[in-house]
Amino acid sequence: MNAERDLSPLTPGVVRALTDKLYEKRKVAALEIEKLVREFVAQNNTSQIKHVIQILSQEFALSQHPHSRKGGLIGLAACSIALGKDSGLYLKELIEPVLTCFNDADSRLRYYACEALYNIVKVARGSVLPHFNVLFDGLSKLAADPDPNVKSGSELLDRLLKDIVTESNQFDLVGFIPLLRERIYSNNQYARQFIISWILVLESVPDINLLDYLPEILDGLFQILGDNSKEIRKMCEVALGEFLKEIKKNPSSVKFAEMANILVIHCQAADDLIQLTAMCWMREFIQLAGRVMLPYSSGILTAVLPCLSYDDRKKNIKEVANVCNQSLMKLVIPEDDEMDEAKPSMTIPAEPTSEDSLSKPEAATTGGFQDHNQDITALKQPLFFPCSCERIQVTLNLDGIVQVLDYHLSDTSIGMMTRIAVLKWLYHLYIKTPRKMFRHTDSLFPILLRTLSDESDEVILKDLELLAEIASSPAGQTEEGHGPADGSDVRPGPAELHVPARAGQLSSSSTKGLECSPSTPTMNSYFYKFMINLLKRFSSERKLLETRGAFIIRQLCLLLNAENIFHSMADILLREEDLKFASTMVHTLNTILLTSSELFQLRNQLKDLKTPESRNLFCCLYRSWCHNPVTTVSLCFLTQNYKHAYDLIQKFGDLEVTVDFLTEVDKLVQLIECPIFTYLRLQLLDVKNNPYLIKALYGLLMLLPQSSAFQLLSHRLQCVPNPELMQTTDNTKPSTSFKRTAASNIDYAELLQHFEKVQNKHLEARHQRAGQAEQLDRRVVL
Repeated sequence: MNAERDLSPLTPGVVRALTDKLYEKRKVAALEIEKLVREFVAQNNTSQIKHVIQILSQEFALSQHPHSRKGGLIGLAACSIALGKDSGLYLKELIEPVLTCFNDADSRLRYYACEALYNIVKVARGSVLPHFNVLFDGLSKLAADPDPNVKSGSELLDRLLKDIVTESNQFDLVGFIPLLRERIYSNNQYARQFIISWILVLESVPDINLLDYLPEILDGLFQILGDNSKEIRKMCEVALGEFLKEIKKNPSSVKFAEMANILVIHCQAADDLIQLTAMCWMREFIQLAGRVMLPYSSGILTAVLPCLSYDDRKKNIKEVANVCNQSLMKLVIPEDDEMDEAKPSMTIPAEPTSEDSLSKPEAATTGGFQDHNQDITALKQPLFFPCSCERIQVTLNLDGIVQVLDYHLSDTSIGMMTRIAVLKWLYHLYIKTPRKMFRHTDSLFPILLRTLSDESDEVILKDLELLAEIASSPAGQTEEGHGPADGSDVRPGPAELHVPARAGQLSSSSTKGLECSPSTPTMNSYFYKFMINLLKRFSSERKLLETRGAFIIRQLCLLLNAENIFHSMADILLREEDLKFASTMVHTLNTILLTSSELFQLRNQLKDLKTPESRNLFCCLYRSWCHNPVTTVSLCFLTQNYKHAYDLIQKFGDLEVTVDFLTEVDKLVQLIECPIFTYLRLQLLDVKNNPYLIKALYGLLMLLPQSSAFQLLSHRLQCVPNPELMQTTDNTKPSTSFKRTAASNIDYAELLQHFEKVQNKHLEARHQRAGQAEQLDRRVVL
């Protein structure tokens, strides 16, 4: 600056005044510069105008001396005022040095830079829009300036720039979005407030369609929604609310697919407001986009399912999550079972695979499916998708969905409502897409069986509904390579009972009764497998049998065919190696058969034994019921086989009579007094035709010690009338019970031999257990 010739056309006086420390002197110099530039404008002397701007920029605004920089700033503003509408031709040269001063360490200088830029922009108006990005970048930094004066000055400039953008129709949104996407991740509160204010302005301009670029900034908006400042959170809520209104108005132009994974992430946020807002968006997306959202089902379920178990403190989130879950479930249709994944369908963003899915269960060990810190840019793929098309073929990624459902059902920390929702989902998928779902049955089966031990009755009910659907679905019979084609292919695994294959090993009467009965619907191959594993579960978990066994079996009798259930269980128990369990299980089944209202029809069927099927069922049950002598007698009472009941009781003298045995006889006496056996008590009036019934009851009486049950049965038998008094004129009428028995063609002698054989096995087993216990006691003493 010592060489004055280099600073011409500025006079030495102007130069000295510009570098003065007093603002008033610099202002006077600025007026001189304004006057000088006006003359050059009048002369159209552009070279001199550029020269003056260059001098003010290089020698003053970018000088090392602070007062010179202040002079340069006010001088550049003066040039802009002098140029007027022509300032647009020189904006780059005018703006750049001023923006450089935004980074100055001196707050006063930053304020003067802000003031200078305000004057430059005010004069240029719409001409500054090509330079909008650099102006926005500079302003975003000043918005977080620690000096209140600078911040105040930047706010004035910010308002001016917003006015210009609002009134202009030449704003370059495409060029601005990358900068907005970068700046939106700022953690500074003031910078965030600045960003949100601009988004609200751009949303309000009719000619600017910010919705097209929402996928670029949506993640950042949700990040800002978690700010500590209530004011910023409120502003962000408003901005997101405006976007959602726009989405509802114009769903056909929305890129739902590009934003689906972003919402999945934020639906799992720890912040309640973020989670609720994201969940509300997800609800609208599912309802507006429909099946477009299906490829993201596993991620959505990962986010939604845990929310269903929230308590009342998060009631709003829970309610919205429930709507999301129900809406998503409705999107699965039977056609999804027919669509061939290999068939080319429309281009739609595929759901993340198990390796990179947002919902991969392997992440369970880290406390959830998802890394919330993962780079959001990985989700931003060009997924342009015309959601307005109604006939879009979307491939349902069933593997991913089942993987998520399996994880949530296996996680013991998951709440009850979530487990119920998972079971409802699985049931729904088996109904809508049975062919595809049966490919997953073998992997799902163990966890479904374990769920029967759940603490909640409602969970068990849903689980039983699902298992019943698996066991009865036609798809389970026809699916090749994914399950046994028939009962003969069942092979006991580590989780199954040790039961031989059924083919060729069951009695002809048993198999005929199960397979040919017209009253029983055909079950698929999983039915028998289910029965085997259910009994295995009861065997290994006796508490489950004691507390929920009857409940589970009764519900299954409602959901499936009771005859099939009893028939198959009897088949399996006939060959059960654990005789003590077999006896316990038979006792449980017998109690259910005799007392449950659900078994009314089956009891009637057994009571009369009119059909070959009912007689086959009786024989099948009888062979297993032999594991428990008293239940065998009760079955004979139920089926009105009184002579055989008497024959059995006669055999009781050869059995080992224990306290447990007498207790069961006691319970049977109590049962005879129940409504179930009303017909039996009425038959006591017909003494002549039911002699073996009376003999059988007297046999029970002789077995009992002098107890309340003894008194009860004794009083009942005292009421049996004298046969001579009950004799009618029609003496030639044959006994109906004898007629029925004769017509039944049941080999009772063979059944009796079978009873003796089974009971001998039980006797040996008891003696063996007693011997082992005695040896153990001796070892302890030694």
